[in-house]
Amino acid sequence: MKINTQKLGRYLPLYLMFLPGALYLVINNYLPMSGLVVAFKDYTVREGLFGSPWNGLKNFEFLFRTPDAWVITRNTILYNLAFIVVNNLLGIIFAIFICDLANKRLKKVYQSAILFPYLMSTVIVGYIVFAFLSPSSGMINNGILKPLGFNEVNWYFEAGYWWVIIVFVNTWKGIGYGCLIYVSSINGIDPEHYEAADLDGASKWRQIRHITLPSVTPTIITLVLLAIGKVFYSDFGLFYQVPRDSGVLYSTTNVIDTYVYRGLMKQGNIGMSAAAGFYQSVCGFVLVLTANFIVSKINKENALF
Repeated sequence: MKINTQKLGRYLPLYLMFLPGALYLVINNYLPMSGLVVAFKDYTVREGLFGSPWNGLKNFEFLFRTPDAWVITRNTILYNLAFIVVNNLLGIIFAIFICDLANKRLKKVYQSAILFPYLMSTVIVGYIVFAFLSPSSGMINNGILKPLGFNEVNWYFEAGYWWVIIVFVNTWKGIGYGCLIYVSSINGIDPEHYEAADLDGASKWRQIRHITLPSVTPTIITLVLLAIGKVFYSDFGLFYQVPRDSGVLYSTTNVIDTYVYRGLMKQGNIGMSAAAGFYQSVCGFVLVLTANFIVSKINKENALF
């Protein structure tokens, strides 16, 4: 195999630009994969990664034979499905509203405002939520419920409310990222399509239905497929910091990631944590392949691969 030195010299700057990203990918994503063996070992720090004895699938048995296995799996899947639907739906709606603004300066203000919560630490978000839900000094109890004559609610001891609270907080914090991606996709649509639709007398709704939505469909599919790959993962801070680790709320806020963290902190079971991570990765990989296969059967052009 001969190396074309002329082409190599021509594309050398591109290779050099690619090198830092490639090194980061190898170091951060591929080298740690050797740690997957911990999921099948009775790991101890003294004996190390490769010296610890094998224990087969016992770590997986410990993870899934617990009485909480069904609860944490159900919560993880249902929350992520809700996040996918709500965040993408509202992201598209807000993106359409922002792109329809004629004032460019106001458009930038709205884009910055909707992205700002996404850049905030989950710890800060947890304190903001506590400022609203605090039983003694919270804004909802003292500023809304009391003046209207309703009884105060001890939010951190009422698990039934947290299905809505978690989804709302996640949407408020995360909608900006997807919204800006949809804004970029909509801005890339040829304006002549809308001009032609105006000449034909098409209403705004018809323009959205027949021009905007079909044009952003590939972006929607890509974001949904990427989100499906993380259905078995959860935003740890959202489920741990925001509910303030209240044990009363575990039935609605306990997910795989928080369960593994608590098990690791209380029992130091590193093997079980590795087994959970391995299980999440395999399930996410299978889900992405399945979803992409379904999309490719419907429309090959919209599939990722």
